Amino acid sequence: MNLFIIEDEVVAAERIRELIRQIDPDARIVGWADSVDASVQFLQTHKAGPDDPDLILMDIELVDGQSFEIFQEVEITCPVIFTTAYDEYALRAFKVHSIDYLLKPIQREELHNSLTKFRQLSQVYKSVTPTFDVNALIDELRRATAPTSLTHREHFLVRQGQRLISVGVDEVAYFYSEDRVTFLKAHDGRYFPVDQTLEEVELQIDERQFFRASRQYLVARPAVTGVYVHLNGKLKLTLKPAINEMLFVSRDRAPEFKKWLGG
Repeated sequence: MNLFIIEDEVVAAERIRELIRQIDPDARIVGWADSVDASVQFLQTHKAGPDDPDLILMDIELVDGQSFEIFQEVEITCPVIFTTAYDEYALRAFKVHSIDYLLKPIQREELHNSLTKFRQLSQVYKSVTPTFDVNALIDELRRATAPTSLTHREHFLVRQGQRLISVGVDEVAYFYSEDRVTFLKAHDGRYFPVDQTLEEVELQIDERQFFRASRQYLVARPAVTGVYVHLNGKLKLTLKPAINEMLFVSRDRAPEFKKWLGG
């Protein structure tokens, strides 16, 4: 059994390694990553090879974002066990959409039970591609964890030099992240830093008006000026104001994007 560990805390990663050695000495830990970017790079370069993981132990909160973003960048076809230190994530959704979840600090017996569950299902996964819908999982987590009184934001207070100004959400073409800073870009070309992560912004705005096209971009419907079918079922987008990079919607999210754009 090949295991890939995604965990940004060195101590926690070492604990997982040690527990696996105790539980299953024959298991191979083929890699460890502490970030979304490193995880994507490993998974893209280890496909159908001797180090291709059979099972991933995946922490939710990583140094550069949430591990859910990994699924937007690379196709994962092996089972996943999520690990998290946050009780609010320990929801029925994980039992529905993944093999299992483990609360930190991870206990030996609980990890043993999860690996046993994986072995029992391994024959199925050898012949059938896992039906893992990370978007459904994320949606369920958001519904369960969002305050019931949450309403969509209508304005963002941003800084222009020493001056604070209010920008209406209807003025925003897209939100984007760059060097771990979130910005909004208005339809008229102005742009401002926002004191929140892209994930936090996404939770506050109307999902009918904005779509998370990629890890870096959260786009408004009027900003999408072109949609083109690309390789492997991806969609290539053009935006106004224009951006200096290629923007793709992953194959897995393409149907959802088409439904959103045509809704």
